[in-house]
Amino acid sequence: MKKPEARIEPYTHPAAGWGALKYVAINLIKEKVAGGNYRTLLAQNQPNGFDCPGCAWPDREHASTFEFCENGVKAVAAEATSKRVTPAFFDEHTVTELMAQSDYELEQHGRLTDPLVYDAARDRYVPIEWNDAFALIARHLNALDDPNRAAFYTSGRASNEAAFLYQLFVRMYGTNNFPDCSNMCHEATSRGLPGTVGIGKGTVTLDDFEHADTLLLFGQNPATNHPRMLGELRECAKRGATIVSINPLRERGLERFASPQHALDMLSPNGTKISSVFIRPKIGGDFALIKGVAKRVIELDDAALAAGAERVLDVEFIAQHTVGFDAFAADLRAESWDTIVAEAGVPLDEVLKLADIYVKGRAVISTWGMGLTQHKNSVPTVQLLSNLMMMRGNIGRRGAGLCPVRGHSNVQGDRTVGIEEKPTQAFLDRLGKAYDFEPPREHGYDVVETIHAMLEGRVKVFIGLGGNFSIATPDTPRTWDAMRSCDLTVHITTKLNRSHLVHGRDALILPTLGRTEIDLQNGVPQGVSVEDSMSMVHISYGMNRPASPNLLSEIAIVARMAHATLGSAKVDWLALAADYALIRDGIEQVFDGFERYNERLKQPGGFHLGVASRDRVWKTPSGKAQFVVHPIALDTPIHRARAEHGERLLTLMTTRSHDQYNTTIYGLDDRYRGVYGQRRVLFANRDDLAMLGFEAGQRVDITSVWDDGVERHVEDFLLVEYDIPRGCLGAYYPETNPLVPLSSIADGAGTPTSKSIPVLLSARVNASVDANAETGAEAIAA
Repeated sequence: MKKPEARIEPYTHPAAGWGALKYVAINLIKEKVAGGNYRTLLAQNQPNGFDCPGCAWPDREHASTFEFCENGVKAVAAEATSKRVTPAFFDEHTVTELMAQSDYELEQHGRLTDPLVYDAARDRYVPIEWNDAFALIARHLNALDDPNRAAFYTSGRASNEAAFLYQLFVRMYGTNNFPDCSNMCHEATSRGLPGTVGIGKGTVTLDDFEHADTLLLFGQNPATNHPRMLGELRECAKRGATIVSINPLRERGLERFASPQHALDMLSPNGTKISSVFIRPKIGGDFALIKGVAKRVIELDDAALAAGAERVLDVEFIAQHTVGFDAFAADLRAESWDTIVAEAGVPLDEVLKLADIYVKGRAVISTWGMGLTQHKNSVPTVQLLSNLMMMRGNIGRRGAGLCPVRGHSNVQGDRTVGIEEKPTQAFLDRLGKAYDFEPPREHGYDVVETIHAMLEGRVKVFIGLGGNFSIATPDTPRTWDAMRSCDLTVHITTKLNRSHLVHGRDALILPTLGRTEIDLQNGVPQGVSVEDSMSMVHISYGMNRPASPNLLSEIAIVARMAHATLGSAKVDWLALAADYALIRDGIEQVFDGFERYNERLKQPGGFHLGVASRDRVWKTPSGKAQFVVHPIALDTPIHRARAEHGERLLTLMTTRSHDQYNTTIYGLDDRYRGVYGQRRVLFANRDDLAMLGFEAGQRVDITSVWDDGVERHVEDFLLVEYDIPRGCLGAYYPETNPLVPLSSIADGAGTPTSKSIPVLLSARVNASVDANAETGAEAIAA
């Protein structure tokens, strides 16, 4: 594989536009997608088509034939590729040889075609019959002396049907060990919002965006992570809504966007302006910033009350729908402005400006991504943001509300239908009644707890329904040790990835159908359902011929695992795998909101699951929305490390490149940030480089600072001068995941703190300055 040219070069164009169309063509060609499969794109996110296997942004009323984005095309092209990984491929490559390849190179080999088992004597994967694979899984599971010695991971691409069947199998087996990808991203949302508004989901739909006059976007990069959101933001900007980007990085997609669906945008060199205001907190400064805005709202209301003017607070909403406001307001009044400014990293005048924008808004939507959720204080941050919105009644009315923007296409749906390591007793009661068994009641392991359990020998079998566990997780060397300590690792997957090579004593790779492929059971096409970020549930039908006749659907794989392990005395697993509508009947029995599930899926666009807080119904202990008091934390790992190391201690956040979706690396470019042909780059402020005695283009090593005696170190990163706040650094994951300590997690959520890693930099010996990088970086900064 020819290595792309590595360079740093400014990108001066708006997001999307002609550049996106160019990269769509490049990816279709690179993946060798057959011409006949190009029509697949016209069925993406369409009625009777398939749901994008990428992000969870909801679909409009299908007004356009082109309901896809550049990164959605990359995901589809990766699935529709004509490249194949057959058993012959593994005859030519040992696992040790494949481990030397990059994640990008592994991705480029193509679709897996046959079930495989690891042969230790040959250090290769070799073919195995499906029945023999399921028998091997059953032997391992049934040999364990405790069901809790197995863990069952779930990726956000699993459908509602696959996820429900999976959790039913695992709970009938006897455990709640359900680590899943939400543990690593929006878990703070799922754990934080129930404490304030009663449910861990957003309160808005796409229709609310048509009526919002103000949008506050926290910790997001839509152009890369959920590009179709930019179309919605473009419409908001066009009709005059105020859009504020609150993020350490000034991302291109929130500056300017050229919609490929609008000719005037494509003909304009600048596209459409999106955000009118940029607020740049330091990494981890969002909590203090939000608290500053809330404090200012109280001050403005106090002044209005004294002057006999119109109140700033929504006193009627607060009185009728909330508890705890007096203590919350007292805490805000007592908070120091000096502390707020210092911890937010935002000048006071900008905090006041943001507060003015917020109080002038009559219909405000707050959105957020992992910029808020991957910190130690992420749960308090999510709760404080919801409290800020409650102060002016911006929850439960048209054009206003909370909008957590989820990542993977069905990560929210999987949690809805039972992928939850901490299930409620009410859910377990209903599940047990529906299927006539006693579910396990003890809470299970999340992702980080699973890794600890594997390291300590408490978990010996790991089964992954999709995903790339060993690369998505923190503390990479320790995670790899954990995986290799298992007796059995199983991965249900479409393509080869690193986790298949970091395996247990026995290991299986089970290839499955992709979202884009026709799923026939007994000659009848089956659809699967998914839930998007805004609680819309809709059906998805594949349309491409399967990559191999030896593939099984995820549902079939789960059902046959269950049948081999448990038998079918209580549940006819194979019957459920033959007709997915039967699984949906089961979901309907167990969960509220799915009444007439199969019938309602026939509606164009599907149906909306009721979100109680949207209707101002508060499923909290008090029966009302709850204000919660949280102090600004001044004794954190970052504070302690800086006290020891001074200004040389910097805070690193991990991020995606534009040629990446989660752990899948589609290419080596991040064009909106001016990076081409490489990934080991480190974005740094010019003044920090000068303070440290470095210069752009120099290569450095990075060491994280933690108190457990474990050295965490990554090497050979190119310094790129970038417009990022002082004291802050940015780099791509998974390359920097080894720096995230396993014990550094969000309080109350367990999410790895991948956005706030205390690090020190050191120059690489004999490393020279890259002149191209230096010149290009100066241009980007300018």
